[in-house]
Amino acid sequence: MEGRPGSVLFACNLNSVRSPMAEALMKLMYGYDIYVDSCGVEPQDALDPFVVEVIDEVGGDLSHHKPKSFDQLNDGSFDVIITLTPEAHHHAMDRAHGKAVEVAYWPTHDPTTASGSREQILQSYRQTRDHLQRLIVERFGDPLSLGG
Repeated sequence: MEGRPGSVLFACNLNSVRSPMAEALMKLMYGYDIYVDSCGVEPQDALDPFVVEVIDEVGGDLSHHKPKSFDQLNDGSFDVIITLTPEAHHHAMDRAHGKAVEVAYWPTHDPTTASGSREQILQSYRQTRDHLQRLIVERFGDPLSLGG
């Protein structure tokens, strides 16, 4: 695990699609050797059900995830904050000011904008999931496992 951070926070706008997806993938691939959490600028009340489905497809589990804001985090100190939207990035930069934390911006497509059949919508979510998975591996190295 040398070179990997001790803690990572993923942030997006609502903490109901992209950031919980990234959190689940990180936990799935690296276990609990890295503390991982996620939050949103303005969290929703519940997860998007398509997120639960596409994470379940790769062996992840989001059944215990409750969307939360930056202010609702159990621990506000992280080694790395990865933002997935411009709004979350600006918010994270303000919070990181003067702290020893790396803030990275990974522009990530919002799959909720997809239209069409259920399968076409799911495909958009899968593309976002796979995009995040690639970025995570590029940044943090070979996973301990892939898909559970």
